[in-house]
Amino acid sequence: MKRSDGLRVAAASLIENPLRTFLTLLGIAMGVTAVIFVVSMIEGLNRYMGEKVAKVGSSSFTVQKYGILTSHTEYAEARRRNRGIRHEDAEAIRRFASDVERVGIQRGWGVSPKYGSRSVSDVQMLAQDYDAYLIESPDIAQGRGFSQGEVQRGALVCYLGWEVADKLFENRDPVGRKVRLWGRGFVVNGVAKKQGSILGHSQDNFVSIPLGAFEKIFGSRRSINLIVKAKDPLRMEEAVDEVRMVLRARRHLRWDEEDNFGVITPDSLMSFWRKLTQMIFSVALFVVGISLVVGGIVIMNIMLLTVVERTREIGVRKAIGARQKDIRFQFLAESVMLCAAGGVVGVGLGWLLAYLVRTITPLPAAFPLWAPILAVVVTSAVGIFFGLYPARTAADLNPIEALGREAC
Repeated sequence: MKRSDGLRVAAASLIENPLRTFLTLLGIAMGVTAVIFVVSMIEGLNRYMGEKVAKVGSSSFTVQKYGILTSHTEYAEARRRNRGIRHEDAEAIRRFASDVERVGIQRGWGVSPKYGSRSVSDVQMLAQDYDAYLIESPDIAQGRGFSQGEVQRGALVCYLGWEVADKLFENRDPVGRKVRLWGRGFVVNGVAKKQGSILGHSQDNFVSIPLGAFEKIFGSRRSINLIVKAKDPLRMEEAVDEVRMVLRARRHLRWDEEDNFGVITPDSLMSFWRKLTQMIFSVALFVVGISLVVGGIVIMNIMLLTVVERTREIGVRKAIGARQKDIRFQFLAESVMLCAAGGVVGVGLGWLLAYLVRTITPLPAAFPLWAPILAVVVTSAVGIFFGLYPARTAADLNPIEALGREAC
């Protein structure tokens, strides 16, 4: 018996029972749908985060009181151990770190700017010195940013994010008008270009003011954040090491003590993101693995039932010359076809679900080409593993006993 004939007979038997075939492959399809959807979302998020980190720049990093913390225990330990970053730390880095081109100072705060009867809540306030302003190099759509003199004397001026300007002024030109922050009037120098959002979080919901203006109102006792730019992107690691050595020396840390401050680089952000997505993917694989095992067991039971139902057919085929390997191949082909079909359906459903999420929500999704190939290969392997026992059972039937049992 030719292999092509065996495949044709196997396909015909599946087509004869469409409802049973559909219900059998449903478990496999749902598992594959889940993993394709998760893979598509993770792939899209990884590309998206890579693009955003690249836009930030490969030669800049931040120094702050806390680094990247992944648990409450880490936060509690860092809160106990870490010391705030001060202006003197920035001056020391400027003086002793030879691979550093510029050190900027920045503070973050929450604010509700007002203009007339209008106000916007939950706006991020960024107080910057001139170095931080130059490092970030904001794109201004209207007006201008800060001058060095305004920053040095702590002038009550600001520039707005696009969203804040739109909500406060609508179609009016905001340049030269005053918005009120903490009860004080700040002259609007300009409006930044629209940046869009990251995972649904707006990048245009901010107001930036000179650092000196903020410290005139609230003082300079709070911890600051440093934005550090390396002279050469290729010597980024050397610049980071220099900054760490300067701060460790200032804090008198021994060689075996951990840093009591945080350094966040683009690489560390991407490393943290990859660990997070790997954890999500591992959980998804575990769930899908259970689904595939359950689906495989269902297929094995259905195939054993099929062997019982088709006992006479097996006996007749053996009686007219079919070999054991022919029978075994036919039933194994049915099992693999069931699982592979479930994999193909799951790939289609997973792609459709990821497409709908990408279209309806701000979440990105990307469909990797290796995912459908891997899905079909894995599901086919499941079909072989769980179909082997029913195929052997069918192949080992004695033709005389099979015909007699059916006749009864």
